[in-house]
Amino acid sequence: MSNDPVTVMTDDQAWEMLTGTVFGRVAVSVDDRPDIFPVNVHVDAAAGTILLRTAEGTKLSMMAVNSHVVFETDAFTSRVGWSVVARGRARVLVTTDEVLRADQTPLRPWIPTLKTQYVEITVDRVTGRRFTIGPEPQRIIS
Repeated sequence: MSNDPVTVMTDDQAWEMLTGTVFGRVAVSVDDRPDIFPVNVHVDAAAGTILLRTAEGTKLSMMAVNSHVVFETDAFTSRVGWSVVARGRARVLVTTDEVLRADQTPLRPWIPTLKTQYVEITVDRVTGRRFTIGPEPQRIIS
């Protein structure tokens, strides 16, 4: 057993943590200007996808210009924490079959606003880390 306060997750472990999450942040960048948005999601590990709903606006416009996105989620207590980052490509679901299938997921808006667009992120790389929370080690200054 390692005393290292940071442990790198396997891909399967990272997907397991993703599957249990319903909230995170999606980062997008257009014209070298990154932005990040809080989103609630539905994760389908078997399909390797993350589904979110959004309204027309900045987030959707940016994804239309640059479909390369990063999704991050994490959780922390006073003793332990973890973080998972998923990189992939986003696309708006447009066919009736895709939208009807997305409607069958438990994904619903958390705030009382109309979110008419589904965006599916197809993940091509996932990384994760677990952390043991504790005080900073003593620094040795020479």
